Amino acid sequence: MSKPFAVLLPLPEILHHHSAPARFRLSLRHGAALLGLLLLVSVAANAADAPAQAGVFTVLARWTPLLLSGFALNILISVMSMSVGTILGAFLGLALISPNRVLSAPAWGVTQFFRNAPWLVLLFFMIFLLPYHMQIGPFTFTAPDWVKAVIGLALPVMANVAEIVRGGVQSIPNGQWEASESLGFTRRQQLWQIILPQALRRMIPPWMNLYAILTTSTTLASIVGVNDVVTLAAQVLSAEGSRPDLLAPIYGYVLVMFFIYIYPIAWATRRLETKYQVRN
Repeated sequence: MSKPFAVLLPLPEILHHHSAPARFRLSLRHGAALLGLLLLVSVAANAADAPAQAGVFTVLARWTPLLLSGFALNILISVMSMSVGTILGAFLGLALISPNRVLSAPAWGVTQFFRNAPWLVLLFFMIFLLPYHMQIGPFTFTAPDWVKAVIGLALPVMANVAEIVRGGVQSIPNGQWEASESLGFTRRQQLWQIILPQALRRMIPPWMNLYAILTTSTTLASIVGVNDVVTLAAQVLSAEGSRPDLLAPIYGYVLVMFFIYIYPIAWATRRLETKYQVRN
């Protein structure tokens, strides 16, 4: 009996390695524990505050709009990176499964390079490689740091989506190929009319896994100067002066934001992976 996809498994090989061990699964208990811990450290910090200082909850309420604006940028980067990476990765994945070595060999090299390259290194590479102003013919384009971050994160997403496509196609039994070939379908017709419609359902859960991982990884953009929620949290701490008691509550507050956004994705992934699990 095969096992379902793991909720936060970043590697799509689970499509054809059915005997993978059980993985960590995000649940409401983790959210409750996280929220409880945030309340605990906030109450403790609030009790230790000097009478003249604003309380922790007052500070969090005051800076929530700013932190939410930074978090919205994280979400924008994740959506755009996933969109670009999915489009490019779909073509790269189709090249991986091509019987033509002229296509599959370079596609394999590109996939392995970007899949194994550190995401932070790719971000730095894009930040310093791409100019701020780009001239293409009579048009001048401006590429702010967050756009460069989108490109830098889209590259590893592209490679992982390519592996998801490859794994999804290879998870379809060979009998499907043979039966459609016996009916006179060309390889292109086999792929687009028979194989991909079946494989698509199996690709959705790992694709959602990848998006959840990408969303948490957008915080790497803060290291290269993007004003995301982590950067703004550091600015909040600086604006509040020398108050180490705010460190845990503010970053815990940011962590709760990510949990609230990612948990529905993890829940939906768990339902889909159970529904579309690969069976022998």
